[in-house]
Amino acid sequence: MTTSTMEAGKAPAVLVLEDGRTFRGRAYGAVGETFGEAVFSTGMTGYQETLTDPSYDRQIVVATAPQIGNTGWNDEDDESHRIWVSGYVVRDPARVPSNWRAKRSLDDELVRQGVVGISGIDTRALTRHLRERGSMRAGIFSGEAVAPEADLLARVQEQPHMKGASLYEEVATQEAYVVPAVGAKRFTVAAIDLGIKGMTPHRMAERGIEVHVLPATATEEDVYAVGPDGVFFSNGPGDPATADGPVALMTAVLKRGTPLFGICFGNQVLGRALGFGTYKLKYGHRGINQPVQDRTTGKVEVTAHNHGFAVDAPLDQVSDTPFGRAEVSHVCLNDNVVEGLQLLDQPAFSVQYHPEAAAGPHDAAYLFDRFVSLMEGQRA
Repeated sequence: MTTSTMEAGKAPAVLVLEDGRTFRGRAYGAVGETFGEAVFSTGMTGYQETLTDPSYDRQIVVATAPQIGNTGWNDEDDESHRIWVSGYVVRDPARVPSNWRAKRSLDDELVRQGVVGISGIDTRALTRHLRERGSMRAGIFSGEAVAPEADLLARVQEQPHMKGASLYEEVATQEAYVVPAVGAKRFTVAAIDLGIKGMTPHRMAERGIEVHVLPATATEEDVYAVGPDGVFFSNGPGDPATADGPVALMTAVLKRGTPLFGICFGNQVLGRALGFGTYKLKYGHRGINQPVQDRTTGKVEVTAHNHGFAVDAPLDQVSDTPFGRAEVSHVCLNDNVVEGLQLLDQPAFSVQYHPEAAAGPHDAAYLFDRFVSLMEGQRA
């Protein structure tokens, strides 16, 4: 990715998709070029949490909401230490941010972090195209000397595909750290960082859990050195078929019977550890308005998603696994994609979506309480 000091709002820009379709607009954020997988997010709000979610590593995110940037950028809502998206696509950027918490504009923050974007394009048409053709490689190019589109298309088509991409190690922490319990400490959890969002250990800390966040390369010895009452596997980017290390670690945890909870990438890792396959979705689920049914209660939740891969498990039967019986606990009501797994003979479960509720909604917060209940049961 390259940037220049040219004023972004005055620079022409073009988005080039790998199938040859192009969209011309104006630069937004840094001026330069960037590549990634073009995906769309249907959230009406929460762009700061989206941009700083490590699960969006190497993706160009298209905002389906027509106007973006109204609340500016603050210093409290980041989900990690930086913006992870490769590029950002918006239709109508806010001219002036208006929120009492804002410290600067979204445009300013994109420039500060060198994130190349494009504005002023028909994001509805782009989203419909991605729904029909599927998520695909793309590039954003901005500046006065943009090369001919044929040359840009060739460069886009040279980029690696998301399928087969191993990305979780490049976004995970390199050093272990501790998020202390809020109030009296009740439990200790070892959290494997595969691209963890900052709100996730905070939600556990609110429940009296001391969270030891460990690198993606953590070993079984590293995990049990902290004396965990439970083990958590986080969200993260890339193809779960590449996650042999986390799968091996989870298998070791399951053999010990330690209470286990996984979110998003962690759900896919559990699926693999139980012997199920994974596959790439056509265009994925991204946004904070996805309907999911908890089959254990019948309750329908509005949930936050960010995933392009899913677990291939049978929806309507109990499966025999190396660790006892397992079933699909949650399902997406839009397309019947597996959204959760649970073991029936030992304390382990996972969901494909994001119950930490950053930037909302809060329907799935009970899943952290379910994790606490598993640890209470094991201790008893």
